[in-house]
Amino acid sequence: MNSMFRIFGVAALLALPACGASGPGEPPLAGARVGGPFTLTNQDGKTVTDADFAGKYRIVYFGYTYCPDVCPTDLTKIGAALRTLDKQAPRIAQKIVPLFISVDPERDTPAQLKQYVGNFHPRLVGLTGTPQAIAQVAKEYAIAYMKQPTPSGYLMGHTEVAYLMGPDGKPITSLPLEKDPKAIVAELEHWVR
Repeated sequence: MNSMFRIFGVAALLALPACGASGPGEPPLAGARVGGPFTLTNQDGKTVTDADFAGKYRIVYFGYTYCPDVCPTDLTKIGAALRTLDKQAPRIAQKIVPLFISVDPERDTPAQLKQYVGNFHPRLVGLTGTPQAIAQVAKEYAIAYMKQPTPSGYLMGHTEVAYLMGPDGKPITSLPLEKDPKAIVAELEHWVR
């Protein structure tokens, strides 16, 4: 279902230098045109902006609550990594806000998001908005998505990537979703200061 977007995302990231290859401390996504301002609605129905997360590291992941496979798998790994950090490095963990931005605003209401994000980590923030707001934030984060009709409704194909953004809102790296939570923990411990 999301394989074409996974390939797109992976191909785009492969063109970037590997972690640490461009020098010690040089983020792989330094200078990339990823991220930007947004105004969306969280799972509690409250309007939030990117400025609400200033000063925090952010894990930014785009997906949708009706996703049958890829999104729950990725969010489970991210949640497990954060729970590990909560136990072994709480000072680092508290500096990170995980964000789940829906690419399916038609179905992903705040109530739907609230029920969904609670399954993965207590600090996971679900965000939705108007179709125009979602299109804009997806563009800012270089995320492609599209509705794919099925006999029972539709699925949403989308780029599969979890960005780690710095406290200044600039991109640092993508997290290794293709690996296990331990690899995600290692990446977070490497970059979050």
